[in-house]
Amino acid sequence: MTTYSPKASDVERSWHVVDAEGLVLGRLATEVASILRGKHKATFTPHMDMGDHVIIVNADKVVLTSGKADRKFVHRHSGYPGGLRTETYAQKMARKPEQAVLDTIRGMLPKTRLGRAQISKLKVYAGPTHPHSAQDPQPLEIAHAKYEPRS
Repeated sequence: MTTYSPKASDVERSWHVVDAEGLVLGRLATEVASILRGKHKATFTPHMDMGDHVIIVNADKVVLTSGKADRKFVHRHSGYPGGLRTETYAQKMARKPEQAVLDTIRGMLPKTRLGRAQISKLKVYAGPTHPHSAQDPQPLEIAHAKYEPRS
């Protein structure tokens, strides 16, 4: 019996749209990263780009739980001595919510050329509209990522 190995021509990509309003950032990111990698498909192969395209709308309305928006920091470095820049997630979400969501998902993908190919299939928009209606994206519900405050 031979092992089935899919070819690049066998990959069928679909488009998904996710409304991020009221979703927890980490839970949203893990699900989207899994779809970008293609782990939801029966023909998943770790060394190939098998994933689908994902559009995230309302990125400015994602939630970070238990005060992480003010406690958790985002770092970037220019490469020069003393070039470390630090800000909180709340500051980054106020400045560039699309980039905050994109960077969170990028951190969950491989750090290789495969990961760079997979992240290129992600489109993130701060508002409720997107220009990809011609691709007929199907809505993707991530019910377990909804934020429900404890009482």
